[in-house]
Amino acid sequence: MNDDRPLVLVVEDEADLADLYATWLKADYRVRTAYGGEEALEKLDDEISVMLLDRRMPGLSGDEVLDAAREQGIDCPVSMVTAVEPDFDIIEMGFDTYLVKPVTRDTLKETVEDLLSRSSYDEGVQELYSLASKKALLESEKGRSSLEDNEEYQELTERLEELRAELDETLGSFEDHDEFVGFYEAFETPDGDQEFDFDDDGTFDDDDEDSDSFEF
Repeated sequence: MNDDRPLVLVVEDEADLADLYATWLKADYRVRTAYGGEEALEKLDDEISVMLLDRRMPGLSGDEVLDAAREQGIDCPVSMVTAVEPDFDIIEMGFDTYLVKPVTRDTLKETVEDLLSRSSYDEGVQELYSLASKKALLESEKGRSSLEDNEEYQELTERLEELRAELDETLGSFEDHDEFVGFYEAFETPDGDQEFDFDDDGTFDDDDEDSDSFEF
């Protein structure tokens, strides 16, 4: 019998931890485990649905694995799962979410579920999720003055504003109610909660200080 469940690649050099993550996930997903960067590259292919990737590993680091994966055209969603505290260098990295160890079973499972849900969206919406996640992460770790002085963070904020404006324009182009509702429902989580806030006119609500925050 074919197993068509999504395939998760767990990349973690601490074998006990990698096996623990696999145990948490295997009831719902197929799981491949790589105990280092070199092994991860051997096990990477287009079948991978989600990759959970440690950053600090001997040999090939998680950053190098991520770069190599993107260079090979592997575009699966990626969550970094690491003890490395996030810095401004994360802005240019090609991941989708960033978890700081230790992580719980629920957090890990929710992250995989969230990434699989995002993968069904178009490229622009996926970029919006990724950048908003990075912005929220940096704002939780950095002080206001540090953020204001960082050019990369300012560029990130500007790009987010551009993406929001583009999405507002898309929403405004819908000609009938059913078409709008179909698009709007794409931004709901499996439990029915909205992942983005909209004003009454259908544009993004950018005033809520938590509007860039996501639950992982």
